[in-house]
Amino acid sequence: MGNIDESFFQETEHRPKQSTIEAENIPLIDLSPILTSDSSNSSSEITNLVAQIGDACQKWGFFQVINHGVPSTCREKIERASKEFFFLPTEEKRKVSRDEDNPLGFYDTEHTKNVRDWKEVFDFVVENPTLLPASHEPHDMELMELKNQWPNFPNNFREACEEYAQCIEKLSCKLVELIALSLGLSSKRLNSYFKDQTSFMRLNYYPLCPIRDLALGVGRHKDSGSLTVLAQDDVGGLEVKRKTDGEWIQVKPTPDAYIINVGDIIQVWSNDRYESVEHRVIASSMKERFSVPFFFNPSHYVMVEPLEELTNEESPAKYRAYNWGKFRTTRNLSNFKKLNVENVQIYHFRNGDL
Repeated sequence: MGNIDESFFQETEHRPKQSTIEAENIPLIDLSPILTSDSSNSSSEITNLVAQIGDACQKWGFFQVINHGVPSTCREKIERASKEFFFLPTEEKRKVSRDEDNPLGFYDTEHTKNVRDWKEVFDFVVENPTLLPASHEPHDMELMELKNQWPNFPNNFREACEEYAQCIEKLSCKLVELIALSLGLSSKRLNSYFKDQTSFMRLNYYPLCPIRDLALGVGRHKDSGSLTVLAQDDVGGLEVKRKTDGEWIQVKPTPDAYIINVGDIIQVWSNDRYESVEHRVIASSMKERFSVPFFFNPSHYVMVEPLEELTNEESPAKYRAYNWGKFRTTRNLSNFKKLNVENVQIYHFRNGDL
């Protein structure tokens, strides 16, 4: 990671604590009722599953899923390919470096909340190419194509990534349908928003950190998209800010489970019934960590606003509509450089006097 500099240093109040609180009672939800059309899976099982999803989204904004239908071999392939890639020499990885013109590929100087993260990443989109606005300027209608760039090594890297992305996309679609049902909507209510999706996958590598008391693997943040599906290894390090008391609590890895978190878009669609929760990653001085998050995002032309069915005179819309593509392009700017102002957030679109 080169010479250590102060760009890694978190403000004192955001530095990791010496002791950690291990999460208790984070919902662990069994998805087996939706994996088959077997008549033995009664409507009561589905109803119970939907209720669990809704309760988890409302109280936590995070939950874990098991019996999710993703083959373990698929996950093993991408985890192995990820390690092989990140263990390559830096000059080899930088042959597929991302930049402001193409924010896909390898990167090792990403910022969160204007502080550099102690990590390396590799990003790729699910729909190749993916269309996004070329500029964050509101009146610039030009679009750009984001195209994946793949390294020459390891040999099976692209295959492992694309296969895994297909599996997680299917899981994400099922989860969004369950979330829709939990909000009292039809299961297919949100599907059209993902027709030309801007979803992307990230491979994370967190090297050993000699300044773990000063730096974070990823600084505190909320995910701006609709849904995140995370595979983390057995090292752990993910921390969630508990809603009840604001304490940072560590999410202990569960074998073969995925961690799901509600993103800002679902918070807006639900008109604050569900809330995107703040989270971060603690760096380790003892063991390297790997993770693979999938960010399930809608089409660039989608206008994000509270759903009509979830607003009325007693519960008016709490947000003004905003364009997802412009929002995403604006957020991308802060990944590459430290900004002098806070990055765009959904509360910038919040209606007043509510």
